[in-house]
Amino acid sequence: MSVGPDVQKRVFRRFLFPIISLTLLLVAGTAGYRWMESLGTIDALYMTVITISTVGFGEVKPLSPTGRLFTIGLIFSGGGLVAYTLSGTAAFVLSGEWRANWARKKRHNMLAHISHHVIICGYGRIGRQVAHELKAEGIPFVVVDLSPEKIADIMESGYLALQGNASSEANLKEAGIDRARGLVAAANSDAENVFIVLTARSMRKDLLIVARANFEESEPKLLRAGANRLILPYRITGRRMVTMLVRPDVADFLDDVAHAGGMELLLEQVQIMPASPLVGKTLSQAQLPSKLGITVVACKLPNGQLNMRIGPDTVLQANARLIALGTREQLQALIKLAQR
Repeated sequence: MSVGPDVQKRVFRRFLFPIISLTLLLVAGTAGYRWMESLGTIDALYMTVITISTVGFGEVKPLSPTGRLFTIGLIFSGGGLVAYTLSGTAAFVLSGEWRANWARKKRHNMLAHISHHVIICGYGRIGRQVAHELKAEGIPFVVVDLSPEKIADIMESGYLALQGNASSEANLKEAGIDRARGLVAAANSDAENVFIVLTARSMRKDLLIVARANFEESEPKLLRAGANRLILPYRITGRRMVTMLVRPDVADFLDDVAHAGGMELLLEQVQIMPASPLVGKTLSQAQLPSKLGITVVACKLPNGQLNMRIGPDTVLQANARLIALGTREQLQALIKLAQR
């Protein structure tokens, strides 16, 4: 929801009376000096300005008694108006409203220009962790949540956020769904996530949507609503705990690769573009391990089938995705080769 125009209207209304009053005072003062002292328009305006501002410059010519009385009235009127304007300005500045207005305008401009980002719907424990991981990956994101307290917390963390219902088309549009690379439905309620997914899918048929589900019976509903991927936190937690108990070394390896951070080895997916020189070659012909130092773990075929039995005779197809293990530099070299 856009708040910029409403705030601008409030600021305009706050200073509308002083602006109109000052304009009328200048007009009245100029007209008064022209009529009482027979001054030209410029001289009359000059007299009005120096009288209202009390700067103390000399008079254009000696004033008549009537002109002096008029000047006294102008001084009191102008002084009162200046005092009123200064007090209103001070209250506006000290209240922090101008800072809040500036922050809202800045956020509105950022939302209007952000692209290739992820929209996080819901900022509970799951949404907070998603934001943390996306920040670590250097991927821009926008958080949409109803809670003002959570929005304030998000803003303090330096994240881009939007207060409102994540299942609202208007809010998703303002969050830049037409330019987003993906959406995470991380609300606490499965029903709310279904509505979020339905709305997002109706707005973008090609959007990658990952949804959270608390209960297994919610899985088919979320899939029918349009989610591409589902995460059941309790199921995943149970599996990981068993892996740590039964195969602790495997669990350590997966943790190190998935959350490498400053470590040397990373696991990445790389799409082979049709114009790449890799297309049509076997893995042995491509010589990825010897040339780039890359280890290909798996290959997702264009039809969506995941090939886990990668061998030297595996043919690399256009639009297939390689799951590769290597250093950041090695993976960057593979990406360039695959997208050439």
